[in-house]
Amino acid sequence: MIEIQNLYKRFAENEVLRGINLTIKQGETLAIVGRSGEGKSVLLKNIVGLIRPTSGRILLDGEDITDFSEDELFKTRRTCGYIFQQPALFDFLNVIENVCFGLKRANISGEKKLEIARKTLSLLNLHNIEEKYPHQLSFGMQKRVSLARTLALSPKSLLYDEPTTGLDPINTGMVNELIIDLQKKLEVTSVIVTHDMSSASLVANRIAFLSKGVIVAIGTPQEIKLSQHPLIKEFMREIE
Repeated sequence: MIEIQNLYKRFAENEVLRGINLTIKQGETLAIVGRSGEGKSVLLKNIVGLIRPTSGRILLDGEDITDFSEDELFKTRRTCGYIFQQPALFDFLNVIENVCFGLKRANISGEKKLEIARKTLSLLNLHNIEEKYPHQLSFGMQKRVSLARTLALSPKSLLYDEPTTGLDPINTGMVNELIIDLQKKLEVTSVIVTHDMSSASLVANRIAFLSKGVIVAIGTPQEIKLSQHPLIKEFMREIE
């Protein structure tokens, strides 16, 4: 379970998050939807300590991580995996080395490390690419390898930052199916930041609509689509 309590984040005079209260239940998929620049990615990065809140608290499985040191946060990130908007793979490492990178930092070495990496690649249907380098892969394939690197650490939660950005409709559909499949197979808690309402409606149990740093509504995909809130109605008109 992820609990966010009265969270504020300010950059100089710009208040990006303004009192976020949100509970994400164990095993559910929650999508955080809104326009670009409304604070969605900032909220996601606060959850794993990539950005520190100005005030408020963040609890993961009941443990308050708000004031954790960097060493303590590294351990937390093993259980709360973050998938960046861009693949963020190391160009000088091949696929298997990229997936093994986090395992090495977690003091898993030798054959066990390779075994875990290969099993994770197989889980994502990534076959016969172990020796390829990132520049030899499509953008969609790179994103899946990035996900494999995160999954290799067996996280309890997955945080996706705009997972379908930059993808064509075919790869967008593949990513959506992958998120649903992983949810069923691994029963992880998933948080997805996106401006893509179609994807959010397909993969999420609930949707939180974020506007100007405030969650203005939360509910099932159908409830959000039918919401009479003026900001949501305007957003829905824009994407039709």
